[in-house]
Amino acid sequence: MIRERMMDGRTVEANGFRWRGHEVSRLEALSDAVFGFAITLLVVSLDPPRTATALFQAMGGLVVFALCFAILFLVWYNQYRFFRRYGLNDTATIVLNAVLLFVIVFFVYPLRFVFSMVVEIMKGNQPWLQTHDGVLVLSAGQWPLLMTVFSGGYLAVFLLFALMHLHAYRLRDALDLSPTERYDTLDNVRESLLNVGIALVSVVLAWFGGDRGPLWAGLAYWGVGPVLFAHGWLSGRRRRQLHAPLALG
Repeated sequence: MIRERMMDGRTVEANGFRWRGHEVSRLEALSDAVFGFAITLLVVSLDPPRTATALFQAMGGLVVFALCFAILFLVWYNQYRFFRRYGLNDTATIVLNAVLLFVIVFFVYPLRFVFSMVVEIMKGNQPWLQTHDGVLVLSAGQWPLLMTVFSGGYLAVFLLFALMHLHAYRLRDALDLSPTERYDTLDNVRESLLNVGIALVSVVLAWFGGDRGPLWAGLAYWGVGPVLFAHGWLSGRRRRQLHAPLALG
């Protein structure tokens, strides 16, 4: 099992965060099954190729699949790290994790659809003008709703991560979190809320940005990298300042 192989007998991360979850729980096993099902949906959404030409066309969708897979893996890794760090299996954690799994399964098709559009646009095509069974792939009036659905899934995932880490922080004394572990826990909350903020900006742009609103709504996600990089840099400085007095002591 991938979680067991990744644990590899470790009990402490490189940054000093102690692992309190040492065995794969039934909750995590269920999560792995759901994430595996979500990845399967990415594959079965494609029609099986029956000719070499169709096969080569299907392989052209590798970039879309890779992007979707990377997003799902990132979410899985964040969830994996949460359970390793805190080892929680209480009612609140079970409920929040169940909602997260529901969102992941729901998010698969919007995720693939949006990334398919993005890749086609980057190729210089206009995929929204194509038709399927006589219906436009995407009409002008559906753009804001599409970005809202995509942003809603993105927002929900990171809001749930924020709530899960807030719950762990609430149990900081019971978990015996060190000062740096408490800081890192709140730092994960802040990072998740930054992602929530970007999703909200995207929704606002989609509906109130005029004719180019949906375009700006999509471009808003290009801000994820710079925003999280800046946050990580500032957070790293503060963490080192927090750790310095402990080192001197």
